[in-house]
Amino acid sequence: MDHNEHWWQKSVVYQIYPRSFMDSNGDGIGDLQGIISKLDYLRNLGVDVIWLSPFYASPNADNGYDISDYQKIMEEFGTMEDFDELLKEAHQRNLKIIIDMVVNHSSDEHEWFKKSKAGIEPYRNYYIWRKGVDGKEPNNWRSNFSGSAWTYSEERQEYYLHLFHKKQPELNWQCAELRNEIYRMMNWWLDKGVDGFRLDVINYIGKNPEFPDGVIGKDGLGDFVPYAVNLPISHDYIKEMNSQVWHNREGILTVGETPFASTDDAVQYSCLDNTELNMVFQFEHMDLDNAEDGSKWSDRRIPLLELKRSFSNWQRKLYGKAWNSLYWCNHDQPRVVSRLGNDTDTWWNKSAKMLATCLHFMQGTPYVYQGEELGMTNYPFSDIRDFRDVESINAYHEYTETLHVDSDKMISYLRNKSRDNARTPMQWDETDEAGFTTGVPWMPVNPNYKVINAAAQIGDEDSVYNYYRKLISLRKEHPIIVNGDFELVGEDDADVFVYLRHWKDQILWVACNFTDRMQKIVSPSSNHAEYRKWHVICDNYSPSGDAFEKDQIELQPYEAVAVLGNP
Repeated sequence: MDHNEHWWQKSVVYQIYPRSFMDSNGDGIGDLQGIISKLDYLRNLGVDVIWLSPFYASPNADNGYDISDYQKIMEEFGTMEDFDELLKEAHQRNLKIIIDMVVNHSSDEHEWFKKSKAGIEPYRNYYIWRKGVDGKEPNNWRSNFSGSAWTYSEERQEYYLHLFHKKQPELNWQCAELRNEIYRMMNWWLDKGVDGFRLDVINYIGKNPEFPDGVIGKDGLGDFVPYAVNLPISHDYIKEMNSQVWHNREGILTVGETPFASTDDAVQYSCLDNTELNMVFQFEHMDLDNAEDGSKWSDRRIPLLELKRSFSNWQRKLYGKAWNSLYWCNHDQPRVVSRLGNDTDTWWNKSAKMLATCLHFMQGTPYVYQGEELGMTNYPFSDIRDFRDVESINAYHEYTETLHVDSDKMISYLRNKSRDNARTPMQWDETDEAGFTTGVPWMPVNPNYKVINAAAQIGDEDSVYNYYRKLISLRKEHPIIVNGDFELVGEDDADVFVYLRHWKDQILWVACNFTDRMQKIVSPSSNHAEYRKWHVICDNYSPSGDAFEKDQIELQPYEAVAVLGNP
């Protein structure tokens, strides 16, 4: 089946976390003018779309994902004039811009919430309010950021729901007036010229109106997921959003963040009939290193066998029905070269390239998170005072004070999984603060910036940066990467990830060694005699383009090879 119908199926998206990307005025905080100054860097990389994490007015309880005004720019980031300039300059370079849209919740400092708390119509029902039960919270739900998901308002004499921080009250999507306000606001941004939306936790917007108690965990609180995530009503809301906002507009990209989504859920959200979204972010592969009880905090590594089965499942079940988002990193995930590769001086370059190869030859739209194209690594956190992320700080106190986890052990969990790993400043060069700012950065720069930085890599043909450039160009050059099906090879091999892509009369064979040891594997030419011409199109150890006729291949440590077969 030919999926090659939409521009975003052939595109690569680059995510910018504005606070940490580039500071233009020396206040230690990245800003819109800083992004403008680096547009040529992104154009040279070859990406097609910029995804901007929230830049709206916010008190920053959750670094901008708590929005107090959807149509105003955060003062630290600049002005609306700066945003208009960014949009214009990006479009002049044929770069599209999609913006993070957070409409499951707002800030408690939004005017809507202030008026809702005061009982003013029509805002009274814009949020989810409930009376307490027996002098306690309405139910036992746990917040994603630890503690109860309910907070009491003295002014309103009721509890409001917040599945994240208490300063992020849940919007009440049952309220038609609220939905229409949201649609008007989203249309305002599209009228301004943005090219689409990344929709934050969009599968949370429908809740069970009975608010039943959840299954109790070790902290004594209940799991809200069965009653507030992936409910059928969310599909109704998203279809309405589609029809009211982007259905009659050409070329709009929509991607939904959908934690806990299954492949069946994803087919509904991103069905190729285009009644909901273009694609979704799922988290199955990102949850494979969770603790045995399912919690995020652990020092486990993702088992390759489970990773292969997960990717294969999503590649096969969405083929011809929906569209995959391909990602290793984002603002909520640790750096992949530390998580799945090897961030030692010896292997970080090769393992970063291997991981990129493994992902970018699959079907779907690849997302590159700022610094991923440089092989940026996790930060060497050693003390809770090093962290800025509210999720990490709350978890540390909960685990050490309530669950009695050893402090050093908890720091090791945070060092492994904290969102702050992704939020250290972008490493531009080897000057002070990695060239990110002339001031004091809002968060410390990774001390390895003198080795890992953009300036050192742009002119180096063997750099991670230039390897990403090659992968991005190959996607545009070979339709099989966009359109081919997926076949996992060697499902039980715990060291090497091998897969095939088939399209028309071509076959693409990709092999990735996830270890620091040599690995012998069978060549594709041995099993596919009908393909007589084999050529290496990508290899992180040697130049590509060589004829490929070996019966057995010996992969070097962290080597990745992509080979194209023709009749």
